[in-house]
Amino acid sequence: MAKKKQAGKLRQHKRPDGKRLGVKVGNGEKVSPGMVLIRQRGTKYRAGAGVSVGRDHTLFAIKEGQVEFGRKLGKTQVSIK
Repeated sequence: MAKKKQAGKLRQHKRPDGKRLGVKVGNGEKVSPGMVLIRQRGTKYRAGAGVSVGRDHTLFAIKEGQVEFGRKLGKTQVSIK
């Protein structure tokens, strides 16, 4: 026989936390070396001059300057001037 307390067990499972993906700095913002610019899954954004790619496809700055977004070969490219 089913118990009353067991009926609500399906709703007790927690959803996983978000991974905090996305663009972390805007166009024209000043950055320093090592700052994370974009966290992404796959290469939605490409790395330009002054930007490097981490092993999880995170884009980060390798020099000091201002962030610049542009288009190249159908993808958005992030570079530092």
